[in-house]
Formats: sequence, C-alpha cells, structure tokens
Amino acid sequence: MGDLEYRGPATLQGVAVEVRLSARFEPLEGRFRWAGRTGPSRSLHDQVTAGLRSATLALPGGPPISVRVSEPDPWGGVRLSGAGTPPWFS
Repeated sequence: MGDLEYRGPATLQGVAVEVRLSARFEPLEGRFRWAGRTGPSRSLHDQVTAGLRSATLALPGGPPISVRVSEPDPWGGVRLSGAGTPPWFS
C-alpha cells in the first residue's frame, strides 16, 4: 500500500498544477476517501467559479481519473475529492 499523502505535480482539467492530497480508509464503506487542493491557478479558479464541479486529474505516470471539484480556497487553489484507490497508490 502507498503513502496516505501525496504532494507534487499533477494535471487538472488540462492545467499543470501542484497538489496536496491525503487519503483515509473508511472501514464501514470498505474503501478509501481522499481529498486535497491544488496550488493557486487563475485558470482553474475561473473554471470553478463558472460552474465546473467534475474534472479529470492525472498524476505523473498514472491514468487520468475523475474527481469532484469544489469552491476555490482563499489562496487561489481548488479543492478536490475522490473515493476509491487514491491515484498516487501504485
């Protein structure tokens, strides 16, 4: 099993960003839930403000996956969340 945290490069909705993600196992559900945020990105901020709620996230060496996107944070990043195997587990 991989680390429960990932910090590093990613591509979200075609935009290169730095992300900070963490995961936790939910024993009652029998699966992982993970979440985090991107570093500041004006392009993503504008997309989310315009209504983007679902996006594609890709980490280096991994396949693209669907993630939920929510409101931009006060520092200009975008919040992300997903369920299932975290995308940085190998």
